[in-house]
Amino acid sequence: MLYKAALSTCELNLLPKTRPLSSPARSTETLPSKPSLSPPLKWAGGKRWQLPYLRQYWQKEANRRLVEPFCGGLAVTLGLMPDRALLNDINPHLVSFYRWLKRGFSISIEMANCQQLYYRHRRRFNELLLSAQGMGKEAASLFYYLNRTGYNGLCRFNRKGEFNVPFGSYKTINYRRSFSPYKPLLVDWELRQTSFEFLQLEPDDFVYADPPYDVEFTQYSKEGFGWDEQVKTARWLAKHSGPVVLSNQATNRIVELYSALGYRLIYLHAPRRISCTGDRSPATEVLALRNL
Repeated sequence: MLYKAALSTCELNLLPKTRPLSSPARSTETLPSKPSLSPPLKWAGGKRWQLPYLRQYWQKEANRRLVEPFCGGLAVTLGLMPDRALLNDINPHLVSFYRWLKRGFSISIEMANCQQLYYRHRRRFNELLLSAQGMGKEAASLFYYLNRTGYNGLCRFNRKGEFNVPFGSYKTINYRRSFSPYKPLLVDWELRQTSFEFLQLEPDDFVYADPPYDVEFTQYSKEGFGWDEQVKTARWLAKHSGPVVLSNQATNRIVELYSALGYRLIYLHAPRRISCTGDRSPATEVLALRNL
């Protein structure tokens, strides 16, 4: 199973001719002054590149609680720096790692950009998972190392529940051992590990939802994240009374679904590329807005 992996689509669907969002203008408004930290993990499909656009909406709503039903690598939450947040993901190893950050966390295992060491640590991580020790400090340390060293920031497991991402091809990797700066940020951020539909939203929550892309062969969790889950997500958030930003790849059926539910659509060019057909044009994504 593949958690939150943004896989390239082999076909860019034709989109209705809609004016895209212009480059964000400089704003005289400022967000609360807080220390800025980069995401601690590499995460496929991360949305750090969307922050200049998202800030345009968040700046006016920064007094609200920020909710991310699919928090992934935390790029958006760390970029917006809310006072309160509800962060959820169905990946138990990801959420466990963040819970260790919240306690105050440092890593003592050996870390190096070495193929032999990588596969030794991967084997140990899988031993811990199979022995029901996957939520401990050692497992969290190994999860960080494997994430930083493995191929493309993927988090993928086989049917036996074993982590099976191959060694990456990075020239250099800057590993972090002390994560103490993250602890004060996470104090007022609630962490959950459940299916999005079980989250209890407050009426005035600001929700940023980035579900797995609507592309073929995406396996987001053990049960998968298919078209039914895309529809459930869109309908669930369409009922929310607070501000909503829903992000996805702009496939025809996603555009039709979001439009039919009354979302206001804005198209963006993602920095990733479509390559399996030789097409090197930027992928098109959609921001679906409600109550903004």
